[in-house]
Amino acid sequence: MDSKKYVYTFGGGSAEGDKSMKDLLGGKGANLAEMSSIGLPIPPGFTLSAEVCKFYNENDEAWPEGVEAQLQEGVAKLEKLMGLKFGDSEDPLLVSVRSGAAKSMPGMMDTVLNLGLNDRSVQGLANKTDNTRFAFDCYRRFIDMFGNVVMGIDHEEFEEVLQKLKDEEGVELDTELGVKELKELVDRYKAVYRKSTGYMFPQDPNEQLHHAINAVFGSWSSKRAKTYRKINRITGLLGTAVNVQAMVYGNMGEDCATGVCFTRNPADGTNELYGEFLVNAQGEDVVAGIRTPRNIDELKDDMPKSYEELVEMTEKLEQHYQDMQDIEFTIQQGELFILQTRNGKRTGVAAVKIAVDMVDEGLISQKGAVQKLVEPGHLDQLLHPQLNQSDISEDEIIGKGLPASPGAAVGKVVFNSDKAEEEHGKGEAVILVRIETSPEDVGGMSAAEGILTSRGGMTSHAAVVARGWGKPCVAGCDDIVINYESQSFTNGEVTVKAGDWISIDGARGIVIKGKKPVEEPSFGENYHTFMNWVDEIRDMAVRTNADAPEDAKRAREFGAQGIGLARTEHMFFGEERIKAMRKMIISETESERREALVSLLPYQKQDFIDIFDAMEGLPVTVRLLDPPLHEFLPDEEEEIESLAKELKIPLRDLKRKIRLLKEFNPMLGHRGCRLGITYPEITEMQSRAILEAAVHLKKQGKTVLPEIMIPLVGTSEEFIHQHEVVDHVAAEVFKEAGESVEYKVGTMIEIPRAAIVADKIAEEAEFFSFGTNDLTQMTYGYSRDDAGKFLEIYMQEGILKDDPFQILDEEGVGSLVKMATEKGRKARKDLKVGICGEHGGDPSSVRFCYNLGLNYVSCSPYRVPVARLAAAQAKLTASKYEEPERVVA
Repeated sequence: MDSKKYVYTFGGGSAEGDKSMKDLLGGKGANLAEMSSIGLPIPPGFTLSAEVCKFYNENDEAWPEGVEAQLQEGVAKLEKLMGLKFGDSEDPLLVSVRSGAAKSMPGMMDTVLNLGLNDRSVQGLANKTDNTRFAFDCYRRFIDMFGNVVMGIDHEEFEEVLQKLKDEEGVELDTELGVKELKELVDRYKAVYRKSTGYMFPQDPNEQLHHAINAVFGSWSSKRAKTYRKINRITGLLGTAVNVQAMVYGNMGEDCATGVCFTRNPADGTNELYGEFLVNAQGEDVVAGIRTPRNIDELKDDMPKSYEELVEMTEKLEQHYQDMQDIEFTIQQGELFILQTRNGKRTGVAAVKIAVDMVDEGLISQKGAVQKLVEPGHLDQLLHPQLNQSDISEDEIIGKGLPASPGAAVGKVVFNSDKAEEEHGKGEAVILVRIETSPEDVGGMSAAEGILTSRGGMTSHAAVVARGWGKPCVAGCDDIVINYESQSFTNGEVTVKAGDWISIDGARGIVIKGKKPVEEPSFGENYHTFMNWVDEIRDMAVRTNADAPEDAKRAREFGAQGIGLARTEHMFFGEERIKAMRKMIISETESERREALVSLLPYQKQDFIDIFDAMEGLPVTVRLLDPPLHEFLPDEEEEIESLAKELKIPLRDLKRKIRLLKEFNPMLGHRGCRLGITYPEITEMQSRAILEAAVHLKKQGKTVLPEIMIPLVGTSEEFIHQHEVVDHVAAEVFKEAGESVEYKVGTMIEIPRAAIVADKIAEEAEFFSFGTNDLTQMTYGYSRDDAGKFLEIYMQEGILKDDPFQILDEEGVGSLVKMATEKGRKARKDLKVGICGEHGGDPSSVRFCYNLGLNYVSCSPYRVPVARLAAAQAKLTASKYEEPERVVA
């Protein structure tokens, strides 16, 4: 019986995989197979599937049965295709060993180049290429990478040896070292290896290959990779695949080059070949920021034939994948090789422009563009503030670098990632300043408001990661010199120390000392065009959570189709309002409470007039008072004394009242509908304010659609009680005004029992709105305010996949939402159902709500565009829309 297949070959115009096999072969392996099949010039090789990685990490670093034999078959096939022998002393086959997960994780896992070199094969390579310098340059690079990646030797140890040799020889660049010096460098690197590991550098190519493959598998579980997956919410993958590929060389001489390019500008979306290259270099030199790369346009002058071929290949790849591509290439003695392609990371501005342009160019349909070219997070980026350009003078700019990722960031300078995370945890805004970033920095990069580097290009680690996250970044700012030891940087005139404030503009690539004001972004024509497509596709409404007219207006500008949650308690905190509210709370009798409520009524009514006016013609769901009353009272001695004087009551009586209102567990205490049942005059006042405001606007000829939401209901009897109070007040208001408005009364489902008895509640309620914040809290038994003490550990240990207060728990809380929706609609077919917890702005939660058939989601104003796109994509996914394959000549 044949063993399970684990190794998939590609090259020579054929492949055993294709682009649909990303889960198994990783993005890189699947795309290498695809490119081989469509005839692109790629170095041949083979891919060990991600299943091997999963087995390796779950079984004490062992391989599944059959992998070893398949690996040797893969090597033999590669040798046949290349006409070379692995480890041969005269004409050796050398390979690269690279990681490749199903979802792109740039720089997070490990790579080893030039594998197969040893003391004998290096001479063979020198003889074959007639280039001894090239051969020993490859060997020293291999020892460095193998030592660092496989054996964990700090890269700096090799760098120190290299720098010492350059100093001895009086040269500045690596390329100035001759054959003699590189042979000496190889010996010194071996000494570093032996001193650090206690072993001689391995000479057996098969041993090297096994160690390198294991290192890549192991890097899947590295701290940096785990941090990256956590930040980007990458879950459910088997692990990383490993791609073993024949080496091609960009460092054989001046007719060789290596580079990275994008088929369009990833910063602004312009349709132009965009990227960087280095002559006589290997790929790591470009992305690591070690040498300053050149603009891809200059390749046209240096190597015109290769440039034309590259343009042709990039156009072919973009058409084939129907997306902007990020491509790595090598030119070996005038021959072009494509090493990798993947959908390119881009900014929000670029994503929207690329989507609109590709539709205009006929490369993709509107549905295809909405489904695959713009992510919800891209729209989130468009909401980033910008620096006010008129407020910046030229002499304030202390450095200019590359505009690596747009947006404004203002913060205190920190020079290492741990410090960035520490300060972020304290609520401080920080800018991470590094000579260059590496994958180890991802935690600090995530915590920082923005990133500044003094080295590296537009395709450096800092630039690619920042663009993917939508964080402002200025890269390659060589105007400044960074000194980690003194925790400062200087441009020669101005010195900035750790803790000083700076402002960076990622769109212009400038650095300014001090705090600069920022302004809200504006949306261009491409955004509105794209969002029109989104709205034509989606059939689930998106509302906003807003408590003030200005928030309502902003949300409406962002495309909100109503308010799903207006929290009335937020309206009681003005100076005069809180005084009346406190007077009502400490009242001993109903008549005293009613007197205080009378003074609150005008404020509430005006609030609702303003909000209804801002949302004219759209539904507005108003939640009646929800939090416990003690939250409106002071707890500091000085404030209590001041309040006693203000209300002209004895201090002792006020303290007694506050003590009586204090609850052991206020989140489960006297709040929500329980307040309205205990003190129906509160529900009466709020209902009157809502309905009088609605009538007032209707008399002005405006359309008002009020929906009154009873909070924290756990029994149908609670809802019936409050519904009757609302209806009684409505009858009075309409009679007094001689005018009526249509209104709905519904409830917020936030208690598990309410979900269980949803059919009974739906017999009385006209709508359900799931308050998933509290529903999550009560279902898990986690306090939202205290869970931060352990949630991080839970996610690190794999006890929880995500923070349930950010990503809706579909298995548990989601089951309650599903059950309540189904039971509610069984009792009332026309029941309107929505969600108003903060999960309403999370794309995965929006998709879940869509699949349940909810009428709408509601989220904060700045999340409305995100939710609109997520709702459209949910519909396309549910309808199994597939973009037609495009035949490329």
